[in-house]
Amino acid sequence: MSSAPPAPTDDITAARLRALLVRAPTAMAFVSGQRFEVVSEEFNHLFGYGDDTDLAGQGTRGVHTTDLAHTALQERTAAAFAAGRPLDEEIEYVKRDGHRFWGRLQATPVHWDAPAGEALWIVEDVTTARAQRLQPTWTAKHDAVTELANRREFERRLAEHVGSRRNEPVSVLWLDVDRFGDVVKDMGTEVGDHFLYGLGQMLIGKVRASDLVARLEEDHFAILLPDCDQHYAQIIAEKIRAAVAAYRLRWGLHRTRVKASLGVVQIHATLGTVDAVLGAGALACTEAKAAGGDSVRVFVSAGGYEELAG
Repeated sequence: MSSAPPAPTDDITAARLRALLVRAPTAMAFVSGQRFEVVSEEFNHLFGYGDDTDLAGQGTRGVHTTDLAHTALQERTAAAFAAGRPLDEEIEYVKRDGHRFWGRLQATPVHWDAPAGEALWIVEDVTTARAQRLQPTWTAKHDAVTELANRREFERRLAEHVGSRRNEPVSVLWLDVDRFGDVVKDMGTEVGDHFLYGLGQMLIGKVRASDLVARLEEDHFAILLPDCDQHYAQIIAEKIRAAVAAYRLRWGLHRTRVKASLGVVQIHATLGTVDAVLGAGALACTEAKAAGGDSVRVFVSAGGYEELAG
């Protein structure tokens, strides 16, 4: 029996796109000339449309609260695309039934060489997350750029373990991004902030839910590892070092990569204060940077440093 001829490449691509738009749990739409051309099922549901109704073919003005808000978004989008940057911001939207919600819009041109042409929109409902961020208690404990714990909250959590009589081992990682100043100098603060946010989210994905990732300042991060001794902290540090080296920042037309130096310290009796623990981690990290970066050093009580082979 002769087999059927393979389907044309265009047909295969179209079928894949249809399956993606129906099944992917992501609200995405293709927009051209202030009109939704193609929208995913999740995008329709997000804005209150169902099986018998569809945003495809309708104007983008319909999901915005006012003419002014719609026009202002167009202007900001055009300016971002012309500068080679995607648009990433939170916008108040309106559903089909008039209910309002806050959505995070991530918009990029389909073709960067034609920024005024068709664009891809991805929208995420951030109403609850936004309300949490506006709470004074959230602001006091979190870093505004990365949404990680801030230094104050990290030190508070660390203080619960320093001097504890429990036998549970606790370790701390101090991470410093190598040559991060060059990224900011070459690409600007906005790109640098997006890189820090993405890096923070990546770090969260490399540790346990019981661990705490924080941004202390600038490009310095710290990770609190309860119930983790020096040996396992070294292993985690090496995995994080490799993950940072493999991490790529893609922000519009901007592309960059960095590496990181890490210091490892296990809390013990000779480190009796929060400052002492953080100082030991920072000192070990400084040794890692002095060795050329992209490496891990371990603080030991004898005053020396151990290098994690990798």
